[in-house]
Amino acid sequence: MEIVVAGRHTEVPARYRTHVASKLAKIEQLAPRAQRVDVLVSHETNPRQADFSERVELTVVDRGQVVRAEASADDPYAALDLALAKLLERLRRSRDRRRERKDTTIPGVEPTPDERELADGEPEGTSQDVRVLADDTWEISLGDSPVVIREKVHQAAPMTVDDALYQMELVGHDFFLFVDAESGRPAVAYRRHGWSYGVIQLEAVGAAGPVREPVPAGAGGGGVPQPA
Repeated sequence: MEIVVAGRHTEVPARYRTHVASKLAKIEQLAPRAQRVDVLVSHETNPRQADFSERVELTVVDRGQVVRAEASADDPYAALDLALAKLLERLRRSRDRRRERKDTTIPGVEPTPDERELADGEPEGTSQDVRVLADDTWEISLGDSPVVIREKVHQAAPMTVDDALYQMELVGHDFFLFVDAESGRPAVAYRRHGWSYGVIQLEAVGAAGPVREPVPAGAGGGGVPQPA
């Protein structure tokens, strides 16, 4: 498992990197197939935020699934402990979830590819100027204005609302974009208050406009994705 430690507005000493590596060894017990752990250590210079001046963000990439946690404290070691506790709890829930799905498999019936992925935790001439960042990511500048829009295409298998809420909790976000398996519509799940959640779905009304396709690999700037 690769551990990548980076600092934002701060330097990360070798002693702290060694401490991080020893602490994160616990991750392999809950996620033995984890490929990489990204550790971002940042420092808040505002003296009014002294009690929360050190922030640690942990992101685990586990064969396609991303689990993350973050925490702040007045000391980077304390922030690491808090963030790691959150991360281990989310990894534990992820592991238990996979076990539950395997236990509910009907004997003699082969799971579908989507079910197998969930069980294994392995998802398989205008005024605009486009700058390609990757095959599925690009930035569009709107004419001479300072506005820059970054667009990215994610591949996602349809999932239930329950699965979407579960994935949202794993990454520690307040919202999660997904395709609803029942309706086939794009939807967003979001946190409201406490354990209350909301879901917004989109339904196209009237004639659909042109749909932009991803910029082909190797394309340069000065153009836009062609309409379908």
